[in-house]
Amino acid sequence: MSNSPSTNGSRVTESGFRNIMQDPALSWTDDLPVCHFSGVGLSTNQIYREDGNRREAHENEDRNFHFRHDNCFLYGVFDGHNGSRVADFAAQRMPAELLLGQLQPNFGDEEVKEALRQAFIGVEKGYFESMDGLLAERTTCQDRLPEGISHYEAYQKYPEIMNNLQELDRKISGGTTATVVLIYYNKLYVANVGDTRAFLCKTDTDGVLRVIQLSYDHTIADPGEQTRLQQVGLDIDKLKLLRRVGNSDCTRCIGDYHVKGGYKDIDVLRAARVEPVIADPFVDGGIEIDRSCAFFVIMSDGLYQALTDATGTETVNGDIAKMVAQEFSQQTTLTGVAQAVVDRVVRIHHDTFMTGNADKKALCQKRDDITLLVRNFNYPLSMPSPSSSCSPSHISHLPGFTSNVYNHPTDRQRSTDSSSVAESPKTPTNQLLTGPNLLETIETNSTESRTNGSSTYSTSSSGEMQLFSRRPTQNTDLELDAEGRVKAYVDFSEWYAALEQMSEESKESLFKELQLKSVYDPIQEESAGE
Repeated sequence: MSNSPSTNGSRVTESGFRNIMQDPALSWTDDLPVCHFSGVGLSTNQIYREDGNRREAHENEDRNFHFRHDNCFLYGVFDGHNGSRVADFAAQRMPAELLLGQLQPNFGDEEVKEALRQAFIGVEKGYFESMDGLLAERTTCQDRLPEGISHYEAYQKYPEIMNNLQELDRKISGGTTATVVLIYYNKLYVANVGDTRAFLCKTDTDGVLRVIQLSYDHTIADPGEQTRLQQVGLDIDKLKLLRRVGNSDCTRCIGDYHVKGGYKDIDVLRAARVEPVIADPFVDGGIEIDRSCAFFVIMSDGLYQALTDATGTETVNGDIAKMVAQEFSQQTTLTGVAQAVVDRVVRIHHDTFMTGNADKKALCQKRDDITLLVRNFNYPLSMPSPSSSCSPSHISHLPGFTSNVYNHPTDRQRSTDSSSVAESPKTPTNQLLTGPNLLETIETNSTESRTNGSSTYSTSSSGEMQLFSRRPTQNTDLELDAEGRVKAYVDFSEWYAALEQMSEESKESLFKELQLKSVYDPIQEESAGE
């Protein structure tokens, strides 16, 4: 950044700003307006016991933000690993890389996306600069050890130095995934590294709500990332067997010095010609926010992985979208919607451990931290509230919906106009109908590919899902008469005609019957003389 931000009205140096970023209790972002059109649900990681008790394996490493600033809205979810240090830093530094003048009103889509890309690179650069002292101390400790000494012998002869090195390694080994969604001048953009996931729900002209994944999962299981790692000289078969790249299964992240600057010290990564784990994000966007947009969510992998492990679902995005939609009809706040979905998944996961077979118990014995951020555009809550309906363009909601699910960003249509949405395939799967209707399932498949940076991603969806079906609704707009009043839509002519034929005595008796009466019998007080 060219300018150092100020806190409490005073200027701070760049190094001082980095120190602020390291303290989760002191954040300049506390002064940013919170976006009340969004809500967040949370749950800490758990390890289950057979007796029903549970405990946390580590501190909560997830972080999030949801801000409204000038002409933009900014949302982010960060899933830290090996501690929350990097997630804390990224959650504070990312807004500084985007909301301090970097975005200009005349920016086109490509310029906004480049600003997002540079923000990720800037956050990582800033984090590694903040670690200069730790890295220097680590080098000093290593220089105090005799050259060629074995790890075991070093612990025997120099335990204090080795313990200090171990603590320093712990501090510099942490990293974080990141998914950031930006709404800027009524357009939506997304950038992510790792497997924190975002999807958008849009309703087309036929009342079909499409669940469109916006982010990309950068994991060792992804064919595109396997190709990239192979191109830099790594043995993909070994990585697939380990299912990890250093401390995580993510092939892209912010931070984590060991798999970047220190990757030569890791056997499986030593053959790489360049740093194998990168912070270069997947970036997409320029999606117009129009009346078809219902809501979007950002979630850490703890949510969708817990549901997948417990149920074996192959349409986890659609399942979570279904839960979110159902909670909209039950909750009165967006935080309530998000937390209710989190609680529901947590309960499903724990119940599966308690009642499942041996394989399910092993699979669901523990789960990671969970964060779910829900941002509403025009989907109604069960009761009116300031956060129940909003968008930069003041969109009116479309009641009820069905949904088509696309599990990867490569599966959706590239154009966001109504004609391209309407032309998307509409074969339903897992059609959930209200009332006494039954659950039906029809499977379809589609495969597409796209290029992002140096990698070509090839993905396939598991089909489409219709969540709720509804009958076509007629236009319910009420017409006003010349005096601006709503025209009568109930005919009272017969009532008034009958009233005119009644006698005055009958009218008086009727009006007396129609008067409001108390549901309580009055207390008859007796006077003292009686």
